[in-house]
Parts: sequence; structure tokens; C-alpha cells
Amino acid sequence: MTSIKDRPFFCSWSGGKDSCLALYRSIEEGGRPRCLLTMLREDGERSRSHGLLITLIQRQAAALDIPLIARATSWDDYEETFISALYGFKRDGIEIGVFGDIDIDSHREWAERVCFLADIEPYHPLWKEGRRDLLGELFEVGFKATIVAVKEGVVDRLFLGRTLDVEVVAEFEGLGIDVSGEEGEYHTVVTEGPIFSSPIQIETRGQVLRDGYWFLDVSVCPSDC
Repeated sequence: MTSIKDRPFFCSWSGGKDSCLALYRSIEEGGRPRCLLTMLREDGERSRSHGLLITLIQRQAAALDIPLIARATSWDDYEETFISALYGFKRDGIEIGVFGDIDIDSHREWAERVCFLADIEPYHPLWKEGRRDLLGELFEVGFKATIVAVKEGVVDRLFLGRTLDVEVVAEFEGLGIDVSGEEGEYHTVVTEGPIFSSPIQIETRGQVLRDGYWFLDVSVCPSDC
């Protein structure tokens, strides 16, 4: 089993709850975060998975005091672009890659394969833990996550903009929705917590349907909002 204590790592960073909890645990276990890696859409303006503005992700990185490495890519070139970033990390002395996957084997297998090519060890601190238990930890230690994307036809877009909390989790359970959204039922953005130097204030500017998801258009709130 990989030990992360006193070792430099990068975190595969979506800006959401699972990558954030994985980062938190890795820091708590003594790992040394060197950078966050976020994959962007081709235009370089939004994250590929959660549709977050690059300015919001940059604000997260600043609040975490961890450098952000962002790479723009299409889905067709995603893996090649990701591996290229990993080669650079290896040259810079990074030894481990942290991922927030919980229990989908194909996701872990992908991470293991791309890390192997760059001679980096993959680390999955959330792996095979109870989804409800992980959310409980997220809430208990003080992270705040807002729902910013929902899969059309699976999760009602009325959930967009709501803070992920015990009430929302209970509603998901009642509706038969996976509470962790591990298969992409919904996505979040984390704006505060124990590893953030200060909370990030956000504002919303409407909703948009893209690639089978309703996304909440979220930006960093101006200081006077």
C-alpha cells in the first residue's frame, strides 16, 4: 500500500467534493502537495468535468496555497494531455498522484495506467469507503460544497445552487439518487473548509444545458456583492 507521508504529490483536481476530501486526507497523512492538476475545455475557460470557470479554480488554488496546473484539451486528446502533464511532474520530483475516486474500478484502472506510464504512484485515499460515511466526514470537518451540475433526466435541476448537506443527502436517498454522485449524477464546487485560508464567495448567472448536464454558471463573487 502506498504511503504518502513526507512525499511530494499532485492532486487531480475537479474543484468538487471528492477531489477536495482526497486532498485533505493526503495532507492530514503527511503528504506534501506540490500542485493541483485541472483539465479544461478546449477554449481554456472552463473545467472539462464540472464546467467551472478557470478564475474560480484559480481562486480555490490561491485559498489552498497550492499552485494550479491547468491543461486545455478535447475529450479525444484528454489522456495524451494528462500523461504529458504527468511527465512534467515526474521531472520536477513529484512522486505520487492523488485521485478522489471511490469505488468505480474503471476510473481507478485509468488512473493507475496513466500514472504507470509516467512512473508516478497513484493514491486513492477514499477508495472503497462508504459513500454516506465520506459525506459525513466532509460535513463534519467543515467543507462547504455547492451543487453546480446535474445529469439531465436523473437529478432535477432544482438542486442546482443548493449546498450539499444532510438535508440534500436525505432527499437524494428518498429519490434513489446515489448520494455521492460517483457515476456523474451531480457535481459540486467546494468553497470553504479546513484547508482553505478563507471562504470563497460565489455568485450564479443562470443555467445552461450542455452534453446531457444542466450546469450552473458560477463565478467568483466581487468583493462588494
